[in-house]
Amino acid sequence: MPWKVLIVEDSRASRELIAATIEAIDGVRAFCTGSGFEALKLLPRHRFDLIITDINMPDINGLELINFVKKNPNYRDTPLIVITTEGREQDRQKGLALGAAEYLIKPFEPEQIAELTRRYLRIA
Repeated sequence: MPWKVLIVEDSRASRELIAATIEAIDGVRAFCTGSGFEALKLLPRHRFDLIITDINMPDINGLELINFVKKNPNYRDTPLIVITTEGREQDRQKGLALGAAEYLIKPFEPEQIAELTRRYLRIA
């Protein structure tokens, strides 16, 4: 059974780059959505092993999504990585305080995403 990673990112280019990067890891499958609202509809249908989210998105933003995910018993322990342009320390602290495991600032190197995905999915 493949590892399932949910990518929540409104930028098509970023979403496709992240998906291609993590799907290059053997046994990892990416599920992509362009908004927090779409992500909330997908969460009950699958059991995701890792969630990667942007912060600035239409409708439900990434911080609201993190808050929802961490209050859901099915996802309370699911690692969550934030990838955003919001580079202020207060934004980083808020994301981590809500339960994000990592907070990456755009632009990022694809290898950073691959390394974090392997780490949180415990893939050698």
